[in-house]
Amino acid sequence: MHILLIHQAFAALNEAGGTRHYELATYLAKKGHQVTIIASPISYLTGKGKHSDSDKHLRLEGIRIFRTYTYPALHKSFIHRVISFISFMVSSFVRALSIRHVDIVWGTSPPIFQSFTAWMIARLKRKPFLLEIRDLWPAFAIQVGVLKNPLLIHLSLWLEKFLYRHADKIVVNSPGFIQHIQDKGARNIIMIPNGSDVDMFHPSDKGLNFRREHHAENQFIVMYAGAHGISNDLEVILAAANILRNKNQIQFILIGDGKEKPALMEKAKTQNLSNVMFIDPIAKNQIAAALAAADICVAILKPIELFKTTYPNKVFDYMAAGRPILLLIDGVIRKVVEEARCGIFVQPGNPQKLADAISWMSNHPGERKKMGKSGRIYLEKHFDRIEIADTFNQVIENTQKQWLKKY
Repeated sequence: MHILLIHQAFAALNEAGGTRHYELATYLAKKGHQVTIIASPISYLTGKGKHSDSDKHLRLEGIRIFRTYTYPALHKSFIHRVISFISFMVSSFVRALSIRHVDIVWGTSPPIFQSFTAWMIARLKRKPFLLEIRDLWPAFAIQVGVLKNPLLIHLSLWLEKFLYRHADKIVVNSPGFIQHIQDKGARNIIMIPNGSDVDMFHPSDKGLNFRREHHAENQFIVMYAGAHGISNDLEVILAAANILRNKNQIQFILIGDGKEKPALMEKAKTQNLSNVMFIDPIAKNQIAAALAAADICVAILKPIELFKTTYPNKVFDYMAAGRPILLLIDGVIRKVVEEARCGIFVQPGNPQKLADAISWMSNHPGERKKMGKSGRIYLEKHFDRIEIADTFNQVIENTQKQWLKKY
C-alpha cells in the first residue's frame, strides 16, 4: 500500500521535536508499505532551516520525503504563524498532486490547514482520507488567547467541523478528545494513544556524561524537556526556582525551544536565577541521555480546562526513562500517572506547590526510585510505541479495505 502523509512539523530521530510520525512511518515501511511524506524544510520547534541528512536517513528506512516551501517566520507572531501554515498548505497541495499511485492520504492536526490539503488530495485522487487529531485546534488556541480575530475563529471552527465530518477515519491520541470531536459531527473514531519506544531509554543509566558536560555532577536535577510556548506555562517553573534559590543542590534544567524562550531566559537573568539552566533542543536519539541525568521530570501546561483532555508525549518519554514525574496537568494524563504510581500531581499554575513537591522529592530517594520503576513497567504494558504502531497499521489497512468495498 502507498501511504501519503502531509505533515508540516515532521521530525526524524536526529532532529528535535516529536517523532511519533517518524516511528509510525518506519514501522509501516517495515510492514511492506510505501510511505511518502510531504513536510516543511523549517523546524516547527526552532523556526530554523533543517539539514538534509535526516532525509537521506529516511530513504534508507524505505520512506520518501519531500520538503516544500514554507514561510519561515512562524515564531514572529500568531499572524506570521498562520501565514506559515497557509504557505505549507498551498505548496504541499501542489507537490502532492504529482505523487502517483497513492492508496490512502493521512492528514494530521495541528496545524489544521494541512489536513484540509490532505482531504482535497484524497478526494481528487479518489482515495480514503484518514484524519489524525493530536490537539483540539482551534479550541486550544482560542482558550489560550492566541486566536482572537473573530473572522479567523469563525473560519477555523468551520474548517474543524468540515474535516471531522468528511474524514473516512479519525484517529485521536487521547481519550479526552473523543467527546469534543463527536459533538462536532465526527464519526468512525479510534483512539491510538501517544507512547514511547521503550528500547530507546535505559532507566539504569545515570546520565553521568550529560551531568559532566553541564557541570551538574552533584546536583539534584529537575528537568523539563519540550516546547517553550505560551501554553507550557514555564514561568511557574521559574517562580518555583526563585522560591528554592537558596537550596544550592537543586538545579533546574529546561531543554527545548519556542516563542517564549527568549523572554524566559531574560526573566531568569533579571532575577539572577543561577539555579536555572536553559539548553538548546536535543534530537530525539539523544534525549534518553539527557533524561537519564534527571532526578525528577516536570510536565506542565497552563491551568486551562481543555488541557485536561491531553496526553502529552513527554510524559510517556519520562516514564520510559524511568524517572519520577511532577505533573502540573489535570485530567486524563493525571489518571495515567496516578494509575502508574509514577509521580505526583501538583496543582497547575501554583509555583509554591511545585517548590514544595520538589523539596519533598529531593528528600525521598527511595520513593523516587519506586515511582520511576513503576512508570517504566506501566509504560511497557500499556504505551509501548511498537504495539501502538501495529494498531495504527491495522487501522490503515482496514480503512483502505473498507474504502475498496464501498467504491
